[in-house]
Amino acid sequence: MRVSNVTVRRRLVFVLTFGLLFFFVIVLRLGYVQFALGNDLTDRAEDLWSRNIPFEAKRGEILDRNGIPLATNVSAPSVLIVPRQIKNPAEDAEKLANVLKMDRTKVYGLLTKKESIVRINPEGRKISNQLASEVRALGIPGVYIAEDNKRHYPFGNYLSHVLGFAGIDNQGLTGIELYYDEKLSGQKGHVSFFSDAKGRRMPNLADEYTQPVDGLDLRLTIDTKVQTIIERELDIAEAIYKPDGAIAIAMNPNTGEILGMSSRPDYDPENFRNVPPEIYNQNKPVWMQYEPGSTFKIITLAAALEEGEVDLEKDTFNDPGFIEVSGHRLRCWKKGGHGHQTFLEVVQNSCNPGFVVLGERLGKDRLFDYIENFGFGQKTGIDLQGEGKGILFSRDRVGPLEQATTAFGQGVAVTPLQQVAAVSAAVNGGYLYTPYIAKEWIDPMTGEALNTTQPISKRRVISDETSAKVRYALETVVAKGTGKGAFVEGYRVGGKTGTAQKAQGGRYLENNHIVSFIGFAPADDPQIVVYVAIDNPKETVQFGGVVAAPIVGRIIGDSLRAMGIEKRTDQIEKERLWTDQPLVVVPDLVGRTRREINDSYYELKLDVSGEGNTVLAQSPEPGIKVNQYSTIRILLGDKTESED
Repeated sequence: MRVSNVTVRRRLVFVLTFGLLFFFVIVLRLGYVQFALGNDLTDRAEDLWSRNIPFEAKRGEILDRNGIPLATNVSAPSVLIVPRQIKNPAEDAEKLANVLKMDRTKVYGLLTKKESIVRINPEGRKISNQLASEVRALGIPGVYIAEDNKRHYPFGNYLSHVLGFAGIDNQGLTGIELYYDEKLSGQKGHVSFFSDAKGRRMPNLADEYTQPVDGLDLRLTIDTKVQTIIERELDIAEAIYKPDGAIAIAMNPNTGEILGMSSRPDYDPENFRNVPPEIYNQNKPVWMQYEPGSTFKIITLAAALEEGEVDLEKDTFNDPGFIEVSGHRLRCWKKGGHGHQTFLEVVQNSCNPGFVVLGERLGKDRLFDYIENFGFGQKTGIDLQGEGKGILFSRDRVGPLEQATTAFGQGVAVTPLQQVAAVSAAVNGGYLYTPYIAKEWIDPMTGEALNTTQPISKRRVISDETSAKVRYALETVVAKGTGKGAFVEGYRVGGKTGTAQKAQGGRYLENNHIVSFIGFAPADDPQIVVYVAIDNPKETVQFGGVVAAPIVGRIIGDSLRAMGIEKRTDQIEKERLWTDQPLVVVPDLVGRTRREINDSYYELKLDVSGEGNTVLAQSPEPGIKVNQYSTIRILLGDKTESED
């Protein structure tokens, strides 16, 4: 049967149209793949072909407030293996095992492992540059050296609980390193090379380098001058008293900046693997909770003064050595009591019965309102992990006895940091600040400060007038009361002793106390608050005034001198004990002749340097009080005509 030309033409048109449509669809698809999906498919292909040699970002340095490095980085390369590129696994395993001091069988297993990239861990992680050069010199195809670094703490145990440490992957694990890990860690970089399915490098594709982004540097509020003094004093206390533990905190009471913080036992952050977790996980100044003892009386004192419940110099109290409360006899630390005394002397003598009376005058609700307003029973908010809240009596369970013991610091639990923040508020004019460690974040490339922490005042708890009265009362404690050991000539130190029994199994331990002292100076304008607690000091009388007060005095005196704080002249005279060495005022020797000095009698020793007949300079300066028979340095020379 013949097909008409019309039919043929229709069929041809149909075939041609279908062919054109099919070709158009193919072109569209190719265009879509080329232009729309091209980059994505290329990236996917490169992901399949590429192998990344990681480059660790430099972890941000941690500095003190003056820019001194406390945590830095040192180069520590790592060995990586691309197993598919290994040609002679047996021979290469022998070479690598000899250099890395490893078992040959273990190395062989790594070289033949069915993975794209293998790390040699731990023998090939964070190795020295010298060892990395030896591995590189082997020239083994498929063995690479990745640039890496590890954390270095240049001062060893110094500030260890605050700084914490970073792990082998440069991740923060404790302390500041953990709290601010995200900002300190940065972002990893890498070098990418391309290989085929058998792991062979593709020669026509160039390696790609993605630069790591270094972490931000962190400047702390810590002052290494103050911290060094604290570390020195705790080391001495450990050697002398062999305590179960020790704590020290120094804070700027006007901002909440932590100037120094340490505890014992301590550890070296670079060797944390050799230290029990109960040591490196316990930052005692923020974590430890215990009965504060008499240091807590500062809060009762401030509350009673603010509420007008006591006039320290006019109101009196007779202390027979105990006070009866709800059928219980609460005793004073002094057997037989202090007798008739003003309430200023109650504070100076740290008389428990006197503070029970102040607590009774306030009443349960007002006393506990002040305790809570001063920050007890809640976290201070410091930027460190593991902070404790302390333990207070529930008000509905507070009877006369609980109210009485709370007033002098027994039956409640607080943290050292809570006490420092609260006492700072009591002496700084009445403002409760949030303590903090991180001062500012710094761009490591430009050195520019990106973010600076501003002090946070939570609330005002007492008036400036009350704060001034508290400062005066506590200054008399150091000059005339139980805190004489903290007296520093010229710096007007105020403070309060504390001696707290330790409880275990629902009962108090015998001859096992936490002795403490909290002090501040200068009393007319406090610049530093220092708290020291020594846990169960051995072979000594366990009193805060005997053990802790002298430590605080030395920390405050040396710290204020290091901070450049000027001495005061209007200091309350210390009530000398027979054991105190007499003080002598340094005379003005400048301008005097050698003969004039020899003809005079001074209860001092002279250290003479220089040649000549006239004193040109001396140290210490005139007017300063020093211990009898202290050494005065003088420089001798000859006066010139211009000096006449």
